[in-house]
Amino acid sequence: MSIPTSALRIKFLRESSRANPPSVATPGSAGMDLRADIDDETLTIAPGARAAIPTGIAIEIETPGLAGFVYSRSGLGAKHGLTVAQGVGVIDPDYRGEIIVWLLNTADEPRTISRHERIAQLILAPVVRPVVIAVEELGDTRRGSGGFGHSGKV
Repeated sequence: MSIPTSALRIKFLRESSRANPPSVATPGSAGMDLRADIDDETLTIAPGARAAIPTGIAIEIETPGLAGFVYSRSGLGAKHGLTVAQGVGVIDPDYRGEIIVWLLNTADEPRTISRHERIAQLILAPVVRPVVIAVEELGDTRRGSGGFGHSGKV
């Protein structure tokens, strides 16, 4: 299976980030791993605390209609409790500043990350800007306005 490609211009803000650029782990990986470009060798995040982790890069997405999305790395989140603090970070196509990843420690004990450790993954995905149309009524559906738990557990 071939994954489509798009040009992504990367500006390295520090030499340490140039030596450890974002990369994909396998040919089939959906996301590029972002690395911690921290000043110290390690950074410890207390239980329940958040930390802003610089990546040392800024990007320019060349393909119109795409934006960057920063997701948690599954192993870091599931095994160690370090997740992207806001759920998913959005990198707007016109943003040119450093990508900062906010990590949240959901574990019951402190977690430490190391300089250049893979901390999150960047995925480019299409975006659609809606044209808002005010209406008095919405179309009918089988579900209607049924909310949480409406369809049952099974």
